[in-house]
Amino acid sequence: MTQRDVVFPAGRQALYEQNRYSPAVRSNGFLFVSGQVGSREDGSPEPELEAQVRRAFTNLNAVLAAADCTFDDVVDVTVFIVDPEKQFERIWAVAQEFWGEAPYPNVTAVGVTWLYGFQFEIKVVAKVPG
Repeated sequence: MTQRDVVFPAGRQALYEQNRYSPAVRSNGFLFVSGQVGSREDGSPEPELEAQVRRAFTNLNAVLAAADCTFDDVVDVTVFIVDPEKQFERIWAVAQEFWGEAPYPNVTAVGVTWLYGFQFEIKVVAKVPG
């Protein structure tokens, strides 16, 4: 197997090291970003939902930037939401702060019962520029 082309953003390594995964892997012109949650540098969750969603997007943007990408390069989004019937509208209102203008990436939203103590997770695939 070839060596993985792993992308690590500066800081916020606690969850990656604790759970033994990479934030993102570049392959064949694409960047596959692991699910990003609203974790602080020490791995603990932001306690308030909207702050957690903002932190998840901030963490996502840090991973994208480490690979010279932005959210505009994202082509595929998967979001995971605990209790989506109750939380979706609050989460989606915050997500729009980061979403940008049309054309938008495609999105799959999945309701889950557990996210390691978090309420929201976002996973993306981006086209690496150039």
